[in-house]
Amino acid sequence: MAAAVAVLALATALAIPTVRTRALRAAGSMLVAEDAISSANVIVITLDADAAGVLEAADLTHRGVAPRVAVFADPPDAVDAEFLRRGVPYEDGAARAIRQLQALGVQNVERIPRSVAGSEDESRVLPGWCDQKGIDSVVVVTRMDHTLRMRRLLRRAMGGRRVRLAIRGSRYSHFNPENWWQTRAGLRTGIIEMQKLLLDVARHPLS
Repeated sequence: MAAAVAVLALATALAIPTVRTRALRAAGSMLVAEDAISSANVIVITLDADAAGVLEAADLTHRGVAPRVAVFADPPDAVDAEFLRRGVPYEDGAARAIRQLQALGVQNVERIPRSVAGSEDESRVLPGWCDQKGIDSVVVVTRMDHTLRMRRLLRRAMGGRRVRLAIRGSRYSHFNPENWWQTRAGLRTGIIEMQKLLLDVARHPLS
């Protein structure tokens, strides 16, 4: 009975536009983490940041945050492989990001050589790459809606390494925590990322 009353009270509250808007904004803000940005050895762009990440990394580089940018190798999927089979030149996401960065005036760009397919892979690969390159400070640029979950993944993966890590959500991302529910794309992005974040919290409540 008490649970039914609580659900009814919540539904009634959310029916009020101002209450609903505040609740949705709070839900969107829950996905976002923004670390203070200072000088670093390198700026790393996640795969899912795409062109928005390229623009953000270029801006940070021109501000003098880091002298170089790194992108993750992007393995071809089945469609890419079919283009290659037909003799059509293939430009993977990493190659495209490097070309775009250089066109934006960022010349010191490198590819993190091990192919990754998503955030879990990136969090496993990045610590070893930092060890190999002697990196002790990194700014990771990703989608705005993905910042909190990415920070959780990387902090766990870094373990006891003394690597200063800062997460930066691209200002050019389509996701805006202030009004994410007002477009179909924003609503889909927000719901999917909330599900992933809640699953990560359930699996790793102390991280």
